[in-house]
Amino acid sequence: MNEDSIRLLREIDAGCKNAVNSFKQIQEFTADQDLLSVIEEQKKEHELIKDIACRLLENCGEEPESPTSLTKAMMWFTTEIKMMMDRDDRKAAELLAYGCHMGIKSLSRYLREYKKAGQKERALAGRLMNLEMDLYKRLLGFL
Repeated sequence: MNEDSIRLLREIDAGCKNAVNSFKQIQEFTADQDLLSVIEEQKKEHELIKDIACRLLENCGEEPESPTSLTKAMMWFTTEIKMMMDRDDRKAAELLAYGCHMGIKSLSRYLREYKKAGQKERALAGRLMNLEMDLYKRLLGFL
């Protein structure tokens, strides 16, 4: 596996871990059962893609990385403040939609940046990007 493939898998893994952490945090502030169902479904889908990325990394002798404590703390703090200021389901959907936008933008950049990544790794990034786009569209109904 080439270096671009490894880098792309690391970004997929990190993005999925960040998304799952956000889903868990947002669930605490969400009352709408339909939105909670969407969040739970997406959490499982992101965990599945994360597991595939981790397995591919491990198969080539690489260790998956955990987000830094600073990254996790900043994400947690930002979400907590925004949700405490405006604790409602629309705000939760808005924050998740913003996360989708960031994920789509980042994945697009990584696909361009890691041009030599293998077909399997690029397909996994595309799968995650499609998941983010679909989630974004679904979240619009909660705004």
